[in-house]
Amino acid sequence: MKELHRPEFFCWSVFDEARNIDFHSFLWVRPEGNVLVDPLPLTAHDEAHLKKLGGASLIILTNSDHVRGAQQIAQWSGARIAGPAAESDRFPIPCSTWLREGDEPVPGLSVVEMKGSKTPGELVLSIGGHTLVMGDLVRAHRAGALHLLPNEKLTDRDAALDSVRRLLDFTQVKAVFVADGWPIFRDGHRVLRELVASLDG
Repeated sequence: MKELHRPEFFCWSVFDEARNIDFHSFLWVRPEGNVLVDPLPLTAHDEAHLKKLGGASLIILTNSDHVRGAQQIAQWSGARIAGPAAESDRFPIPCSTWLREGDEPVPGLSVVEMKGSKTPGELVLSIGGHTLVMGDLVRAHRAGALHLLPNEKLTDRDAALDSVRRLLDFTQVKAVFVADGWPIFRDGHRVLRELVASLDG
């Protein structure tokens, strides 16, 4: 796994040839138990690294398209799996917890529900107010900029735009971790403002 801009954050990735971008999974290392977000299957190297860092106590899936390697990791780590409450009646794997707007599954992590994306109630996670972890609605296929999911994949573009605008309320954001493409490690709020301006233009 790769260490990110802060020592408590790591990620591992696979390259998607069809889209020419990386798919990412994220690890937040915490003394009270590590949190994984949208975990891809682990290589032997990354599994050993995760075990060395303390394994995982909670796996959060931002949407039903990001089940990935969650069950396999949960089996050996004992981690609980949490998913979006709006998909609880059709989620492809069992979850012990369903998350919705305003929930705080662990201290320092709060949940935002996005609307209008390709799945209902897609989750965005705010960690410490300084880092946002996205699902699919916001991505970054070009370094240094954020982009909205293509219109043909949205269920309600106006609702999606409103959801993205709400992210500007997180005024202290420095980093924006996207599942697809290039993460933003500095000036995250400015880059979010640029995204909103491009959508409103």
